[in-house]
Amino acid sequence: MSHVPQPIKGETMTTEPKDAATAVQHVRRGFESGVTKPLAWRRDQLQALKRLILDNQELLESALHRDLGKHGTESQVTEIGFVLTELEYALRHLRAWARPRRAAVPFVLAPASARTVYEPKGTLLIIGPWNYPVQLILAPLVGALAAGNAVVLKPSEVAPATSEVLTALIGAYLDERAVAVVEGDADVAQELLAQRFDHIFFTGSTAIGRIVAKAASEHLTPATLELGGKSPAFIDDTVDLAAAARRLMWGKLMNAGQTCVAPDYVLASAETAAALVPHIRAAIAEFYGDDPAQSGDYGRMVSVRHTQRVSELLEGQTPVIGGRVDVDARYVEPTVVDDADPESRLMQEEIFAPVLPIVHVADAAEAVRFIAARDKPLALYVFSEDDETRRRFTRDTSSGAIAFGIPAAHLTVPDLPFGGVGSSGMGEYHGERSFTTFSNAKAVLSKGLTPDTMSLVYPPFTETKDTIARKIIARTARLLGRDDD
Repeated sequence: MSHVPQPIKGETMTTEPKDAATAVQHVRRGFESGVTKPLAWRRDQLQALKRLILDNQELLESALHRDLGKHGTESQVTEIGFVLTELEYALRHLRAWARPRRAAVPFVLAPASARTVYEPKGTLLIIGPWNYPVQLILAPLVGALAAGNAVVLKPSEVAPATSEVLTALIGAYLDERAVAVVEGDADVAQELLAQRFDHIFFTGSTAIGRIVAKAASEHLTPATLELGGKSPAFIDDTVDLAAAARRLMWGKLMNAGQTCVAPDYVLASAETAAALVPHIRAAIAEFYGDDPAQSGDYGRMVSVRHTQRVSELLEGQTPVIGGRVDVDARYVEPTVVDDADPESRLMQEEIFAPVLPIVHVADAAEAVRFIAARDKPLALYVFSEDDETRRRFTRDTSSGAIAFGIPAAHLTVPDLPFGGVGSSGMGEYHGERSFTTFSNAKAVLSKGLTPDTMSLVYPPFTETKDTIARKIIARTARLLGRDDD
């Protein structure tokens, strides 16, 4: 049986868009009542969220298909199954994560004890995107609940079917005293951002991320911003190009390219690019047949407006593969543009579509310089068997993640942090980092009043005290420095 929440005395609950402020006030009162803090409540809510997903997989798959044309298998792998993995990991490790952690006490303070206690931050806002509308709102919710917070969720109105289903299910399965969903458009989001929260978690574009960061600064609210950017891939001739092409196009074409960590463009020498293109063409045919428009495995753009934007990006380009766009059908054919102009609009914006430019570079060194001269990407992918090339990219580039031989898969490793750097985001989550992101690490020091060993630092200061203090400071520094040897 799922947990049946009890309302706070004298209060009713509504999450209509016009009542965004009411929703925030309601869950804040739930948090202040202390209901979210016990580990039993946290575990109960995680179990309830797990039941929500397991009981309603077909409903979620159907909503994702209506919004994005996703095949059920892709929805399982990239959305539903992903969240279930996060849930199982959190349930398995919750007690260990929440346990106070002892800290060593300097000799000068002995006898004393110190520890770090993780307490919930309070009332959180999670704003989800439209491209993975289940994964990217429920995965952060796992960490928020595990840490013992109250949460307001704002799903994306651009994926209306999924938003509607999630709103109904969360209201039915989770504790309404501490979890609320507010649906609506950008005006509703602005109304929510005007409220005071203890943490804001946003996934979306860099442009909207700046708006969220500015709103958060009004209340000095900490914010985690999971943004986007142009994630590059470098390929050289040391790899099996057929295998690399399959991996590359798998990462590029899932969800019809609408993935924040999809390879945005490829850097390769002219010779490698010429050899790679036929393998890319073969990989597309292997995945989706001769006409991907007829494949039930190939997704669609989320809206006519987004499809039109891609059509405009392709103006003036000469694709070597694909290029067909049907705006009304929200269809963009898998497309490759070889020898793309680095100054073109195609290379100035995050593409977020199944369009892959290839930019010619002389070698790995030029590729590193190309990447370093631009905004830091969310992810970087390197297809090379050369050890020095791998070391060069790891050492001389900065990105949220770097992966060798496979794109996008680093998200599936719970022990790896996921987040951006610079314009691709700030903060991180997944696994234990979700728990710590949504917790306040509170320092706790305890020292008895007797015996009073602090007399050394009390005035008046004498020559004897000065001598002893200097010796203790030097000894403490030596002891602390031993761990670095």
